[in-house]
Amino acid sequence: MRLRAIMLAAALPVMAHADVTVSKPWMRFLLPNIPAAGYMVLQNNGNNNEILTGAASPACSSLMLHESKDESGMAMMMDVPSVVIPAHGTVTFAPGGYHLMCMNPHMKVGDNVPVTLTLKSNVTLSFSAKVYGAVTAP
Repeated sequence: MRLRAIMLAAALPVMAHADVTVSKPWMRFLLPNIPAAGYMVLQNNGNNNEILTGAASPACSSLMLHESKDESGMAMMMDVPSVVIPAHGTVTFAPGGYHLMCMNPHMKVGDNVPVTLTLKSNVTLSFSAKVYGAVTAP
């Protein structure tokens, strides 16, 4: 069963490992001196919650888990140490919510940048995210 999952993942543009899949990954790049942001959908088909604990990309000096919130009418953005991906559920990383914050981005519109996510269980999910500009997002 595990070999079949690995072969299936190799045939798809997104990464599947164990019970978690990554779909619709993309990055928004504005300027080299402004952080870029990463978005995707994480699907957990397993019976247990999974916990996303980190992210990395050679296209970023650092890639952090972030969340945008509106509290008492004030927009805030903050680091988060982890994101729970519920059993049989999804978490969407999208503008205005969870996102990956890419500091010192080394990319340009049209690139495909490698990204690796790390789960608390030490499972890593590697995939490629297409880079879009401010007005060309998918």
